[in-house]
Amino acid sequence: MGAGGLFALTIRLIGDPAPESKTLQSGDIIFQTSQSSQSKAIQLATGSEYSHMGIIYVEGDQTFVYEAIQPVKLTPLDEWVARGKNQHYVVKRVKNSAEVLTAETLNRMKAVGNKFKGKNYDLYFEWSDERIYCSELVWKIYFEATGIAIGSLQQLKEFSLTSPEVKQKLKERYGNNVPLHEKVISPERMFNSDLLVTICIH
Repeated sequence: MGAGGLFALTIRLIGDPAPESKTLQSGDIIFQTSQSSQSKAIQLATGSEYSHMGIIYVEGDQTFVYEAIQPVKLTPLDEWVARGKNQHYVVKRVKNSAEVLTAETLNRMKAVGNKFKGKNYDLYFEWSDERIYCSELVWKIYFEATGIAIGSLQQLKEFSLTSPEVKQKLKERYGNNVPLHEKVISPERMFNSDLLVTICIH
């Protein structure tokens, strides 16, 4: 799947009677199921099909995803899609995007995001800016640049932590000192936010 042009996709919009050709826009939020070792634990803990996400940026004739992996970086869209399970992804867009995502706002978003560029991925899901994980990156960029909180914050104790896969990851990361009161934002909370509309499912 090429990233040339403005990356037009033939998609079916939710509620549309037939597929249409649409274009991804800077500021869109893209979700996939990661094939990383921790993906299954994230899915089980949060009840979400999707375990990884990032922000779309269109630059000239290329489309990228700004994401928190190791390290935080800008990744060509086709490369990002190829990493996901079955190359499946969903793109969502903030409501009233024409008013919200002005050129000035997108510049602010990029400036906020640049603070995290090159930082290490946060395996411990802490709410600091020293290391950062995927949903935390997207949430903080939107909140700091626009004042919009996409998805409600939770504490780690609110997740489902009883499955063997989740328990194993918690043990690996924290030993016997699981930070149950740590503030977190999950891909699931952002994916299901009523502030977003679905643009395409591929």
